[in-house]
Amino acid sequence: MVAGLAQQKHALRQRIAERRRAVSMADASRAGGAVAAALLACPAVREARSIGLYAALPDELPTLPAFRALAGPRRSLALPSPGPGRVLAFRVAGQWEALVRGRWGVLAPPQDAPGIAVDRLDVVLLPGVAFDAEGNRLGRGGGYYDATFPPGAAGPLLIGLAWSFQLVDAVPHGSRDRRVDAIVSEDGCVVKPGRWK
Repeated sequence: MVAGLAQQKHALRQRIAERRRAVSMADASRAGGAVAAALLACPAVREARSIGLYAALPDELPTLPAFRALAGPRRSLALPSPGPGRVLAFRVAGQWEALVRGRWGVLAPPQDAPGIAVDRLDVVLLPGVAFDAEGNRLGRGGGYYDATFPPGAAGPLLIGLAWSFQLVDAVPHGSRDRRVDAIVSEDGCVVKPGRWK
């Protein structure tokens, strides 16, 4: 059963990877802007005082537009770095230009940037390979977000960011996979029943 789940996840990752490689820079830029606008239209995001975000990899939907749209004097933005036990450590990011390349070339705040505890974040925007309408999320396989936000644990509102083609009918998932509360794509917001307001 576990082997079957792993095979299903691998196949879906491969299928979505092909679609992501085919996205043009212009389409990626437009999608990033549309997602930023959709986030600002969500009261839960607009009213948040602390938001976890991430610097997108080249094959992910761009997050710089969201960072710029959400930055402000009354809100802290924090980006993650891998920590011990696959748990992410979030550090405050004042400016995108101050980010440095960390593990795997991912942009993150410098090590001396102020940290912010996960339970102090109101909202966390997170990447994924695929999502479904029930909030199931397929990541790249490292398990960092699942370890940081384990299923059933209290914590921030989790919002997946994705292109619309990353929303699929069903994501293969196991008991240790954490669901998200909503998914925002360039086409708008898909909400899982529960905590979203």
